[in-house]
Amino acid sequence: MEVLMGGELDSSKNSPLRIVFAGTPDFAASSLAALIDHDYQIVGVYTQPDRPSGRGQKLTASPVKQLALKHQLPVYQPLNFKSEEATQELADLNADLMIVAAYGLLLPQKVLDLPKLGCINVHASLLPRWRGAAPIHRALLAGDTETGITIMQMALGLDTGDMLYKKHTPIYHDDTAGSLHDRLAVLGAESLIESLPLLEQGKLTAEIQDEGLTCYASKLLKEEGKLNWSMSAEQLARQIRGLNPWPVAFCHVDFDQSGANPANLRIWSADSNADHYQEEPGTLVKIEKNALVIATGQGTLSVTQIQLPGKKALPVNAILNGQHSFFEGMRFN
Repeated sequence: MEVLMGGELDSSKNSPLRIVFAGTPDFAASSLAALIDHDYQIVGVYTQPDRPSGRGQKLTASPVKQLALKHQLPVYQPLNFKSEEATQELADLNADLMIVAAYGLLLPQKVLDLPKLGCINVHASLLPRWRGAAPIHRALLAGDTETGITIMQMALGLDTGDMLYKKHTPIYHDDTAGSLHDRLAVLGAESLIESLPLLEQGKLTAEIQDEGLTCYASKLLKEEGKLNWSMSAEQLARQIRGLNPWPVAFCHVDFDQSGANPANLRIWSADSNADHYQEEPGTLVKIEKNALVIATGQGTLSVTQIQLPGKKALPVNAILNGQHSFFEGMRFN
């Protein structure tokens, strides 16, 4: 298996490959854009059907569809590949290779077998760690110090195929799911363009995944954002970074201490500290110029950006400079 830490390979501007691309969100659009920029022959683009989005729930095309239409590429949006019609439509494209990146559908064996070189996947983790839907978030939540991109030969199953090519990136102490997503989207596009010439030339060596090292990156749920102050400050900081920009960590705060009107407080950024206070976890122990310092099960959490109900997210110092209801000793629940 090729494991590269960096560098760049020249891709062929005149590749004979007939490529079908399948992807849906921004992460996938980065790889599609790279294929377009390098003049690969894209004979079809598959993406999820348009979904309702925004307050008006207006049907909205995926980022991949928008990019494909901009470049006048044919777009296909089947609900799945259960019908013979959908499968035959793909077969008629006579693809040499299908490239998949965050498409959102598990491909059946009959689809995997259609392209001459099969199907490859641009996956946002260093497999076999973090198979599944949310590898970027799960790596942050688990406290991983490194992640990356794996180009994988797809097989029947969830991210179970042989590994072809990898690139690594550290996870920095201030990375959020948003910042790490953006970096991996670029890294994924680079990995794809670097690996394609090697794939064409038969120079990639497939490596079987070690099943003993696998872990599953399950889909995120909104309720995972609820903070438990009895956890350590480090765990809470990871939770906040790993759920930014969605679903965003939250807790409840009772500004008037009556217990009758708890407000939902969303926390966008915070840093962990090793200092210790005797107060119960969830107690606001100190108000600093730029942070609310809250006791936890181990250490304190310096909260630096919050969102009050019905308001936009703001740095804590901006809120403290105006009228506010925070005071030392108040409890976050």
